[in-house]
Amino acid sequence: MSLTRMFVAQGLSPGHELRLGEEPARYLGRVLRLHSGDTIHVFNGDDGEWSAEIRRLGKSDVTLIVHDSVERQSESGLDVHLVQGISRGERMDFVVQKATELGVRHITPVLTHYGVVKLDDKRVQKRRDHWQRVAESACEQSGRIRPPLVDAPLALNDWFGSPRDRDGSDLILRPGAGKSLGAFGEPRTRLCLLIGPEGGFSEREYCDAEAAGFAAVSIGPRILRTETAAVAAIAIAQSLWGDLKQGDSHPVA
Repeated sequence: MSLTRMFVAQGLSPGHELRLGEEPARYLGRVLRLHSGDTIHVFNGDDGEWSAEIRRLGKSDVTLIVHDSVERQSESGLDVHLVQGISRGERMDFVVQKATELGVRHITPVLTHYGVVKLDDKRVQKRRDHWQRVAESACEQSGRIRPPLVDAPLALNDWFGSPRDRDGSDLILRPGAGKSLGAFGEPRTRLCLLIGPEGGFSEREYCDAEAAGFAAVSIGPRILRTETAAVAAIAIAQSLWGDLKQGDSHPVA
């Protein structure tokens, strides 16, 4: 059985005791059938990865004792920020999950003109927290130790007007664009990929993106579903400039 990895929102250091609640206890005990004395790995996004022993495993909580730091090189050197038009149901979960697996560092869900998802103020934070948990779970599976930051959803035009790093490469996917993603040179700092929802972007949104400094690019002759486009674009970027390029020695989870 592969080693269990778990994200914990607590500090990590040798000898530190971690007390986790009902959901982790149920997962470790009922799903994985682990017992007291078994070892798992834990990470929190800041302190690296550590081995931890299950000291006590009950129905409603679990106690872990942190032991040794574990060396792991799983973070991409390419700083990718995905700005994703929100899609319906599990499609957005899929994008967050796969973007995390492919090494994206920052995800901003945006509400767009043709987007079918509508969020009121109460649902905005709930969706953000849900997608952050999806990202943390994807880190557990993929071997990453730093979950990407997932922003609270906001309107695309509001995001255009917010402060952001202007020194990176800002690209918007547009079917039929005259330049391919691969035609751009390696980003100097950050790569921002702007991808539309199921219905794509409106002409006004493409114009607003251009005014905000985004260059339109294509990733091939076919029109892809929004979730496929996100995965394909990130994979292309990582193969060109990141840790999936030919000859890279990092293992792929």
